[in-house]
Amino acid sequence: MAKTKEQLLNILDQFQLDEKVVSAEPFGNGHINDTLKVTNEKGEIKYVLQRINHLIFTNVDMLQNNIHVVTTHIRKKLEEKGETDIDRKVLTFLPTKDGKKYYFDGDSYWRVCLFIPRSKSYEEVTPELSYEAGKAFGDFQTMLSDIPEGTLGETIPDFHNMEFRLKQLRDAVATNAAGRVAANPAGRLEEVKDLVEEIEKRAEAMCIQERLYREGQLKKRTNHCDTKVNNMMFDADSDKVLCVIDLDTVMPGFVLSDIGDFIRTGANTGAEDDENLDNVNVNMEIFKAYTRGYMEKAKAFLTPTEIKLLPYGGRLLTYMQTVRFLTDYINGDTYYKIHSPKHNLIRTKAQFKLLQSLEAHAEEMDQFMNQWL
Repeated sequence: MAKTKEQLLNILDQFQLDEKVVSAEPFGNGHINDTLKVTNEKGEIKYVLQRINHLIFTNVDMLQNNIHVVTTHIRKKLEEKGETDIDRKVLTFLPTKDGKKYYFDGDSYWRVCLFIPRSKSYEEVTPELSYEAGKAFGDFQTMLSDIPEGTLGETIPDFHNMEFRLKQLRDAVATNAAGRVAANPAGRLEEVKDLVEEIEKRAEAMCIQERLYREGQLKKRTNHCDTKVNNMMFDADSDKVLCVIDLDTVMPGFVLSDIGDFIRTGANTGAEDDENLDNVNVNMEIFKAYTRGYMEKAKAFLTPTEIKLLPYGGRLLTYMQTVRFLTDYINGDTYYKIHSPKHNLIRTKAQFKLLQSLEAHAEEMDQFMNQWL
């Protein structure tokens, strides 16, 4: 439900703001939360107000506690290093007047953080930006690598758990085969049976991280879990990364997630839903630039097993997204927003083509990784 200007100003009045504000207007292009820029009487943007999507982040207490732990931990590390201008190098969330980390208006959950001045973000990826992004996410993980296990919760349980995602697909296939998907009168399962077979052929090889974790050979780290180039703020003058943003998915997981999702999104020469599969391949320049930047910052805390598996992370996250799009298509498009009846199938085929390209370059990527082993 849309809020009036007066309602938004009343919500803002619940927080410990440093100055009077006069407006809150839509800001950015995020897909999950509603984000608004908040201006003062001079028309300067001072704060960012967000309505938290509690349908996706169902445990708002855990979510905001995770973010508080992470941002205060990073701030402490920056202070110890003697950094200046810290308010531009880590997100600063403001408490409510009664000391809480968010405000509930009876309908929605809200939070406020300081706006980062003299900053910009990018949507397009270049090798130069990839190198900076790799350093930023590597540094982010390094600063958080000593948070004790058990401190943070999973804001989206099983988010990057491949065994869980395969179970979802298999459940969708079984439900469809039994004729229990009302949104699927045309029999989508028959249409995608070849894709399902390709997924199943790779299933065992794509569940390595869960098996290694159970065997004690892979540990859970604090990850960002949404490592896109637009999830960081760059200095408006120098093009250096100021800080990592969009911290909702920061939670325990495997390091393969954070390198893997950047490769999946940033090193794709086509679009995530490209209908022309000839456009879709892996850009090795982007992969190498990101990996070089990442290893510059993260090598100190990574184990040899993790380093060796990093290129596999790109294949894993691409395979995982293929499975997720395919599952949603078979289920009758119940999760992702679609722009056409075949949108999820188009997405599935584009992701699968990227996976095939990553598989074709696997040996080259593994050899590139050997320099750090």
